[in-house]
Amino acid sequence: MQLIRQNPDFFAYLASDEAIDHWHPLVQDTADSLWVTTGDAYSYAEAAFEYVRDTIPHSADSGDPRVSWRASDVLETRNGICHAKSHALVALLRAQGIPAGLCYQRLTDDDGANPLVHGLIALRLPGGDRWSRLDPRGNKPGVDARFDLAEERLAFPVRPELGEADYPGLYAAPHPAVLAALRGSADRQELWRRLPTALQGASAAVKPRDAGA
Repeated sequence: MQLIRQNPDFFAYLASDEAIDHWHPLVQDTADSLWVTTGDAYSYAEAAFEYVRDTIPHSADSGDPRVSWRASDVLETRNGICHAKSHALVALLRAQGIPAGLCYQRLTDDDGANPLVHGLIALRLPGGDRWSRLDPRGNKPGVDARFDLAEERLAFPVRPELGEADYPGLYAAPHPAVLAALRGSADRQELWRRLPTALQGASAAVKPRDAGA
């Protein structure tokens, strides 16, 4: 899908902030370790994606009640929901000079109930001309997200018939409503109550369930 940068400053998608703290020593060390095993931007991006997807369990899958939201905390505690893991992946990408941002979906249960905003990322390789969405949530039965910059292989292709939607906005920093929920929750149970069910003021782009990038 066509993503729309919410910040006109391209360099904002390389910046560090309180959630995407890519100048933190742990983020830097992790990025350097991954770069040594790859050596080029494409291979590094794939390695960083798989590192966050596979070695940091999604806290709903692991049952971990803790709430992390800073990229460095996600890497240290090895825990986080989709939004937190997205912060970590964006930080690792930016640490090696790869522009990356945050994007969102509105998802529901299989009957259309319990809507929730889901977080994922998009990156643009240096010299590239397009943004590609990736979902580092973590795979499980029924979820098979892959690294593919040509054709989207997301964890959750949207189901418009259930009210699900892709938001086309590409954010340089976490959406304020999402960040407020993460920062204000004492545990994951409270976080589920606080997470927004939609992004107010953001247009949603729906697409067929099997559509590619």
